Amino acid sequence: MPIWFRFILAALATWRVTHLLASEDGPADLIARIRARLGEGIAGQLMDCFNCLSFWIAAPAAAYVTRNLLDWVLVWVALSGGACLFERVGREPLVVEPAVGTEEGESSHVLRSQAIGFTERSESSSVQNSGRDNS
Repeated sequence: MPIWFRFILAALATWRVTHLLASEDGPADLIARIRARLGEGIAGQLMDCFNCLSFWIAAPAAAYVTRNLLDWVLVWVALSGGACLFERVGREPLVVEPAVGTEEGESSHVLRSQAIGFTERSESSSVQNSGRDNS
């Protein structure tokens, strides 16, 4: 089997196992019970972090791809990175919407202009810029 095919299989397997352990309850809630038993210790915290967990899940998967030590280290990190990319692609996109309840005439900016003196600065800079040639 070509090495690139082994790499793709290992990256998909790394993502799947990591996703199972970090984000799913598993069959008969087995993974959820293991996660609860691990609690707030180091292993329990590891199970809550997809990126951290993928790093350790990728280590044995890298041995499937290569036996050379230097290649193994690079493949290990690359498999973890691939799993993290798969996780990002699989998420629903983040949608940012304007604040609800903004009345007419109100500013919908995140920062209030009164708090930082934005109004005075923006007016004075627009007066200064109006005299310049913008070409």
